Amino acid sequence: MKKNMGSADRIIRVLIAAVVAVLYFTNVITGTLGIVLLALAAVFLLTSLVSFCPLYAPFGIKTCSTKK
Repeated sequence: MKKNMGSADRIIRVLIAAVVAVLYFTNVITGTLGIVLLALAAVFLLTSLVSFCPLYAPFGIKTCSTKK
């Protein structure tokens, strides 16, 4: 797996995941919607940790710099 996510993309995903987690654990979002958003937040966190988004690959999207 080659990296296809840049720093800004990773930071945004981590921030979104943190906001969703806080909203879920403070019972602002609950029920099925809360669980779905929490699962999506977990995916965002995982993809930002490995710097690879599987949805970017088929479309050839790369948000990382191309420096070698």
